[in-house]
Amino acid sequence: MNVLPFDKQIAAISALTEGCSIRATERLTGIHRDSIMRLGVRVGVGCAVLHDRLMRDLNIPLLECDEIWGYVGKKQRQTKPGEADKGDQYTYIALDATRKTIVSYMTGKRNPETTRAFIDDLWERVINRPQITTDGYGPYINAIEEAFAGGVDYAQLVKSYSAEHSVQAARRYSPASVVRVDRQVMSGNPDRRRISTSYVERQNLTLRTQQRRFVRPTNGFSKKLENHRAAVSLYVSHYNLCRVHETIRMTPAMALGVTDHIWTIGELVEAATSPGLVEPKGKQVGRFRVIDGDKD
Repeated sequence: MNVLPFDKQIAAISALTEGCSIRATERLTGIHRDSIMRLGVRVGVGCAVLHDRLMRDLNIPLLECDEIWGYVGKKQRQTKPGEADKGDQYTYIALDATRKTIVSYMTGKRNPETTRAFIDDLWERVINRPQITTDGYGPYINAIEEAFAGGVDYAQLVKSYSAEHSVQAARRYSPASVVRVDRQVMSGNPDRRRISTSYVERQNLTLRTQQRRFVRPTNGFSKKLENHRAAVSLYVSHYNLCRVHETIRMTPAMALGVTDHIWTIGELVEAATSPGLVEPKGKQVGRFRVIDGDKD
């Protein structure tokens, strides 16, 4: 079995976390693209487990939730019945608006089932009564009400956009102008001045620039849902542990208190690929299996 030298692993993961495609990483590092993909999935799976273990029993006063679109294999209009793993795949993200930490995330179809699973996962990680803001997506209402059972201050920020449409290439990929913003209190007593999704939407921009699979338009999209989820997990761990946030001048994980230093890529790779961290016969976290932990 061929095993990449550790410095080569670091070089490949560094390139992937800076927004390089698989083939660009191959050209930069001299590593075959198949090896890069296998390494990316392996490290991504480990990062999912690492995130699950670190982000527990958190005191988060202010949370913002949003979904970011991506696709796997083909565009949604090209999918056929039974291809649930193909087409549109949304990544749900819950962001600590104060310390900029990604507390919870989940990738799947944008539907009530995925929304409920995402909110349940968020509830398991937070021990206080948070204020949560989401967009106007309807399934959030029941999911948050059932998961938090009233122990939350919840509001929705609903944006209305102009109906302008243009066939010009310069306008095709730009969002329509926001013409109205409504702040709607759904439960509890949220501070209306802090009802916002601005920080999580700005984080979505970082995700699009740091992960080639999310660039629009792109030929670097994921071909398998497992690879797509692994790429998201790699991004989240790198964002939380390794990347110094310009606003808070430290990594989000340091600001949250789950670590006391800036992680290097080497530390991240080593932690994500440690023997015993991930094992085929264990409990399941999302689609990943681990030896211990409480999730099932």
